[in-house]
Amino acid sequence: MKYTLLTLILLLNTSLCFAENADSTENDNDHQVVSAEALGLSSPRDTFATFLHSMNDIKRGQPEKINKAISTLDLSAINPLVRDEKGRDLAWMLLEAIDKTRIVKLENIPDNKSGPPYVFAQYKNDTISIVKSYNDRWLFSQETLSSLPNIIDQLASKKTLKVEDQNAQFIPWHIQFRRQLPDTLKTRSFLLENWKWLGVLLSIALGVIADKVAAFSLQLMVLNFRRKTKTPAFKEAPEDMLRPLAMLAMAAIWWAGLNLLALPEQAMVILLVAVKVLAGIAGVWGAYRLVDFVTLYLHYQASKTDNKVDDVLVPLIRKTLKVFVTVIGITFIASNLNLNVSSLLASLGLGGLAFALAAKDVVQNLFGSITVILDQTFHNGDWIVVNDIEGSVEEVGLRSTKIRTFYDSLITLPNAIFINAKVDNMGQRRYRRLSCNVALTYDTPPDKIEAFCEGVREIIRLHPYMRKDYFHVYLNSLGASSLDVLVYVFWETPDWSTELRERQRFLLDILRLAKAQHVDIAFPTQTLHLLTPNDVADNNKEGTAVPSDSSINTLSEQFKRSAKDIVSQSIDPDNKPPPVKF
Repeated sequence: MKYTLLTLILLLNTSLCFAENADSTENDNDHQVVSAEALGLSSPRDTFATFLHSMNDIKRGQPEKINKAISTLDLSAINPLVRDEKGRDLAWMLLEAIDKTRIVKLENIPDNKSGPPYVFAQYKNDTISIVKSYNDRWLFSQETLSSLPNIIDQLASKKTLKVEDQNAQFIPWHIQFRRQLPDTLKTRSFLLENWKWLGVLLSIALGVIADKVAAFSLQLMVLNFRRKTKTPAFKEAPEDMLRPLAMLAMAAIWWAGLNLLALPEQAMVILLVAVKVLAGIAGVWGAYRLVDFVTLYLHYQASKTDNKVDDVLVPLIRKTLKVFVTVIGITFIASNLNLNVSSLLASLGLGGLAFALAAKDVVQNLFGSITVILDQTFHNGDWIVVNDIEGSVEEVGLRSTKIRTFYDSLITLPNAIFINAKVDNMGQRRYRRLSCNVALTYDTPPDKIEAFCEGVREIIRLHPYMRKDYFHVYLNSLGASSLDVLVYVFWETPDWSTELRERQRFLLDILRLAKAQHVDIAFPTQTLHLLTPNDVADNNKEGTAVPSDSSINTLSEQFKRSAKDIVSQSIDPDNKPPPVKF
């Protein structure tokens, strides 16, 4: 899901890119404003002179002139993926064929800007010719370039007419090496010449050996680094952290071997594309490892701070960097495969509606993650309740948040819901509350109840995790079968496990206090009274007596005096007690 959007865009535009790439060379040239005269391609003589002068300049130590020489060749029929590599080889092969054919005299070459093709030399079934191409440019023809290997084979027994031993180092390696080979290795048994098959096998073997040796050496370097580093975070670096570099070394050897062998176009296209893709994958993999290495350090720095925002930002930074690396890697691979990246980006408007619909949820999730970070709604490890989901936050990502429930399942929530959802963050509680009733039996004396409440308050004052500035312990209600003492307290604990431990200690201490002071804890009871016929008759006789007003008044006064005596023992009626303070 991370890269679904990017993949969708690539699939929508791949066909367009390939259509544009098929004619990329012609389109580029059509937009050129440089004339054929300025390029030295206005006539067969100019083209020949431009080619020979450029190749001679290369021999004199100006290797950048190879592009000038390649410009005289009609490479439009060659796959753009290997056009540069094949262009260099064809330029040197053409020079060798010319040098073995005859001494070139430019004055004998026509200088006309129009007319039939100019044929430099005729061979058994092939020719070296210059034809007028697009934009009035005269170029060595496609037929000439395709027949160069056959021409080279026909001229193999001849010596170069223009001998310059001091410049032999500039001739491509495969041409010099092929000259020294016996005819058996030059023969073509299947698709390629025998010596090229051996070269391909040797290149593959050297690449694999280099990969294994480099991987082992780099692993030793990482182990040595982990042993010597003073940063604790770096000691957790994986042993194979530098493994992608070994793959890059293998790809580099294969790339060099393919270029040295000068394989045919189709073989070059297949093998070179594979090597470029391999190098791109290794580069992206290496960048991933670098991001992980940096993330280790960021995690270490975040763990040393009390602020939890950086604990959420570090995973987001890691994922953002990896998405960025992926996009850069795809762009790099597309560029190396000659895909028109600019056209890819420009053509996004063609699928604007589909893109907008596909990106709707992505944008909402992105804003949801930004909301979580800016508002600090929760952090990693917090116990939260969202809708009907409850658990601890395990990871906050760009698209979703993972919550580990208390039955150990993992729920993934899209971040978009946090924009409007009600989030109850239990992890942000400053205190953990307990509100319960301690039920005492009805035969407990009132003084002992008051003393019991004061004893519970003292337990609260002595427990280290309990909140001392706010708590309540009072006789709260006269229940159906018990006297209920309200215990309303708080703990300042960092997690639920500590809360459970401290709650148990507190409740057990209450039970120990009640047992030590002989206070009975009540439990729900019912008393059944059975009335006999005699009891009913006696009650009826007592009920017939009507009390006088004087007796009622006497009893009322008696109860009032008793109430005054009881209240005066506990408080001063003339002085109002102040509010409770801790």
